Amino acid sequence: MSNDNIGNPGTIPDSEEQLRHWLLGIAFDPLTLAEAAARIIAREPGAPLAFVSTPNAQHVVAVSKGDRRYSQAHDSAWLVLNDSRIVGLLGWKLFGLDLPIAAGSDLTSYLFNGNIRPEDSITIIGGADEMERRLREKFGLRTLSRFNPPMGFYNDPTEIERCVDFVVQHPARYVFLAVGAPQSEMIACRLLQRPEAVGTALCIGSSLLFVTGIVQRAPAIFQRLHAESIYRLMQNPRRHARRVFIESLPVLWIALKIRMTPTRKRSHRRAELPR
Repeated sequence: MSNDNIGNPGTIPDSEEQLRHWLLGIAFDPLTLAEAAARIIAREPGAPLAFVSTPNAQHVVAVSKGDRRYSQAHDSAWLVLNDSRIVGLLGWKLFGLDLPIAAGSDLTSYLFNGNIRPEDSITIIGGADEMERRLREKFGLRTLSRFNPPMGFYNDPTEIERCVDFVVQHPARYVFLAVGAPQSEMIACRLLQRPEAVGTALCIGSSLLFVTGIVQRAPAIFQRLHAESIYRLMQNPRRHARRVFIESLPVLWIALKIRMTPTRKRSHRRAELPR
């Protein structure tokens, strides 16, 4: 994809765009967790690389600010799944759009618990030795390759290419990009430019930490109240304050601005969002 088309909603093929639902500047695939997993599992192991993006409120805010690292990924992804209960709630309450939730953490758990087999090949970008050890032990994985780039790698094109090269040199059915956003999306977009890359890549943040039990998910009551981010903020205020208050909370104002726009002018398409 050329830079001229980055962030242009028209870069999504017409056949895909017709099936997607635009909400808050992102075109989502309206798939449930089970539907998304079924599509991923059905892909042939050696198929050309395609990737799954799981946008949340942070993505919405970044897109509204014109951050093309996010918008390029959403336009290029094979599947764009709603990772945010808050985004889903805003879609329903303000716009009457019933957008299913297929969060990256839930999708990762779904795949590992009953779908990924010990003989399936897996490549991971990110994570520590303990995470890899637990994955091997818990799921009996026989073919797992992992590369953990240095802190701040996404500021160095050479380091990004090292991640891309590792994935290409370790072909796998499933590729888990576990280095956060938009770093994972940057790697995924570069992989699409490598015709020899194969498999299904998933941008899943810290989901592997939950699957292995290194980090515990928020209690069920916080999940039901759409307040997992609040729980994480309570657990570690220093680490999560910026993400909650600066990178995610403005999604409320973005949604309200669209809602207050006259119906005949209202649009969720990226290029037509109210400023």
